[in-house]
Amino acid sequence: MNAQIAQLIAGLTEDEPVRELGAQDCWELLRDHELGRVAFHLGPEVHLVPVNYAVDGNVLLFRTTAGSKLVGVLMNPDVVFEIDDHDGSGAVSVIVRGQARRLEEDQAHRADAVGLRPWVPTRKDEVVEIRPTEVTGRAFWLERSDA
Repeated sequence: MNAQIAQLIAGLTEDEPVRELGAQDCWELLRDHELGRVAFHLGPEVHLVPVNYAVDGNVLLFRTTAGSKLVGVLMNPDVVFEIDDHDGSGAVSVIVRGQARRLEEDQAHRADAVGLRPWVPTRKDEVVEIRPTEVTGRAFWLERSDA
């Protein structure tokens, strides 16, 4: 069992299978993970895409290239970012609502400082920062039925 999930679901029961996570737990989970999903507007549509990311202080950074993610952020900076994890006993989920912006060249080095590297061997010269306006999370006790 994942020790972090085990700690977060400790005390949950069938009668109370969900609990809200505090800010510290949410940030620990965000720091311990590298893959999440970002939802953004592109015109009248909402897009959801996976990104690898890193935490820099109390903001999230991800790399991208010219394309729909970058255009979406530039057109409408309101984004939602999500991570989740689970094991056989429980699950956790963290949602970050915030404002995204492309970092200028003189700030993009922050991605290197926190070790953010592309997972796919393609050029990703643009660095996007998500500055949270709200961070929430939940831990879930799982009991899967055969029904």
